[in-house]
Amino acid sequence: MSTHYGLIADIGGTNARFALAPIKLKKPSQGFTLSEEELIHSKTLDGENYDNIHGAVTDYLSGLPESIDRPTHGVLAIACPTDQDQITMTNHTWSFKVSELKTFLGFETLIFINDYHALANSLPHLGSTGALQIGEGTPEKGSPMLVTGPGTGLGAGGLAFDKHNSPITLPGEGGHMHFAATNDDEIQILKFLLTKYERVSAERLLSGMGLENIYQAYCHIDGVQFNELSAPEVTRHAVDSTNEQCKKAFTTFCSVLGSFAGDAAMLSGAKGGVFIAGGILPRFIDFFQSSEFRKRFEDKGRMRSFVENIPTYLIVSSQPGLIGSAAVLNHEVGSKLN
Repeated sequence: MSTHYGLIADIGGTNARFALAPIKLKKPSQGFTLSEEELIHSKTLDGENYDNIHGAVTDYLSGLPESIDRPTHGVLAIACPTDQDQITMTNHTWSFKVSELKTFLGFETLIFINDYHALANSLPHLGSTGALQIGEGTPEKGSPMLVTGPGTGLGAGGLAFDKHNSPITLPGEGGHMHFAATNDDEIQILKFLLTKYERVSAERLLSGMGLENIYQAYCHIDGVQFNELSAPEVTRHAVDSTNEQCKKAFTTFCSVLGSFAGDAAMLSGAKGGVFIAGGILPRFIDFFQSSEFRKRFEDKGRMRSFVENIPTYLIVSSQPGLIGSAAVLNHEVGSKLN
């Protein structure tokens, strides 16, 4: 029997990544596994080259080889809210109606999901090569899983399972929970940030912007002049030990992320594991592993016993968004085509 393929995508403010994913035609109760190697014809397009999403999708589809049947089902992850037919990207000019795009493409199924919806659904399929365990802990099969991660912002999403082991996505805006300071340095950082923001959320520290905020806070605390350093410059100076305030900023960044991830694990009961996504930390694995991330994850006082056996992972897969989109494609379409 020939393999059915569907269109998947991971669309951000800069790049739009497309690929085809196999639809495995399994009943939900049977389950399935996916791997990055099963995705075919992956292509990354620069969103700036297209006036609208119609042109980008059409360009990708027109480049497929004739031996591949044109897909008629698709699940596309996009970095913005997707709960309405009208989708307007937060960090891009694209604005469109899903229903109109579906008709334009001639698709039978076209579903848009948030990027962290996709990341959450990638978790069961990352395997040993797609995620690096940080610290101790053993996952409990069938328990909720959580993904969060610093990038342009701080995203969060969860995955729970029903009695048939079918996934249920738990979307949310956990990155905007209040920042909780846990030591004198963090109290001083909070005071500094309250001079800039009316409300200090976790994202104000755990993001690219957050790294810059923490660096500026340490310069203020230490009484030294700060330069307008970008997040990549802060991390470079930190790893190279060429700037004391940058090193303290990145160190605190990893520690605060541990505290936040531990809090999120307690909130969601994520005994299936907590996964760290985003584009910052996979470039600095050694620094992250030697940081206090895991220590702070477990430092929950009376609730330490609840979190200390929850495993934590750093996602190192190059395409978790596409894997998650492929998983949703199979859950949404596979059983219908079976």
